[in-house]
Amino acid sequence: MVTKTAAPTAASDTAGQPVDETTNSAGFKLVGFKNFIRTNPKSDFFAVKRFHHVEFWCGDATNTCRRFSWGLGMPIVVKSDLSTGNSVHASYLLRSGDLKFLFTAPYSTALSVSASASIPSFASALHCSFTATHGLGVRAIAIEVADVETAFSVAVSRGAKPVFSPVLLDNSTFLAEIHLYGDVVLRLISYKNVEDVAGNFFFLPGFELVEDSSTSYLEMDYGIRRLDHAVGNVPELGPAVEYVKKFTGFHDFAEFTAEDVGTTDSGLNSVVLANNDENVLLPLNEPVYGTKRKSQIQTYLEHNEGAGLQHLALVSENIFRTLREMRKRSGVGGFEFMPSPPPTYYRNLKSRAGDVLSDEQIKECEELGILVDRDDQGTLLQIFTKPVGDSSSIVH
Repeated sequence: MVTKTAAPTAASDTAGQPVDETTNSAGFKLVGFKNFIRTNPKSDFFAVKRFHHVEFWCGDATNTCRRFSWGLGMPIVVKSDLSTGNSVHASYLLRSGDLKFLFTAPYSTALSVSASASIPSFASALHCSFTATHGLGVRAIAIEVADVETAFSVAVSRGAKPVFSPVLLDNSTFLAEIHLYGDVVLRLISYKNVEDVAGNFFFLPGFELVEDSSTSYLEMDYGIRRLDHAVGNVPELGPAVEYVKKFTGFHDFAEFTAEDVGTTDSGLNSVVLANNDENVLLPLNEPVYGTKRKSQIQTYLEHNEGAGLQHLALVSENIFRTLREMRKRSGVGGFEFMPSPPPTYYRNLKSRAGDVLSDEQIKECEELGILVDRDDQGTLLQIFTKPVGDSSSIVH
């Protein structure tokens, strides 16, 4: 069943200034980025290892995955489709470093779940409802845990909404799903015998290696290495944060208010949740109202017809090389990027980051439209794509 969240209409005040939304009606408070003190209480309720993969549901897995493959430099490495004996859905996995994107589409909405499906939680009718509502979008954020059965049991006992109970696939891999927000699920993955998957690349049972995948990987690599964080947009931050923290034990890694990341036109409030090792980051955003222009988060909620995953942040080993390769393909099937800052931004960059970036690197930042920010974690170089589909989902 598709969950639709009614989105309120943005309001404006007479001064056109942001309204302080750091405390909502439920008493949920944010102190903002400057006043936030980062601590790690090591409070996870079950052992979380890392991000495992992100699954996109789409109308055509073949063409969608090839667009992402071309645009991001991620070859198709394994597949599950008619050629492998899967008569229910076509699924193709892209990989670059530790980053794995899975694209899935049904062969027919009339088909029911059968033993040939490699993703046992897949349902054609649910997929049809999801894509009709959201278009191309992320269905599952998968994390690898030490033990799926333990993680699922603990999470549900602490209020998590179960979506798919744990199953053992081919006597090697456990899989389960928990509701996260909107129509997005948190997929849990663990391996029965870790040594069996430590050597050659293994994804899930039912998936077979694509021929010459090792060769195509070397040819296509643009330098993207892993998923840094996966951002969800929700109508109200407090209940969403409380829900996820209650069943995971994740701690607050960072927070932002409209004053930190907004403008006089629009803004957002945000909380970043993290596991013990702080390698699984799940930021949650809510819109801010009372501004001259509607919050980008509110626009997303309206276009997506409710909460959902808004963007994925990808880590590159060399952002200059990655951007040069991606921009070559922007007009020929790749991804477009948001407008670059004005020249004054880069003229002032030497005074802000000249001790970290060379003059040549600052010049490259300007040529490629890269944004530069600094905080207690170091210097961040980043850029945002335009929406990668008809909804407001992006990558950066």
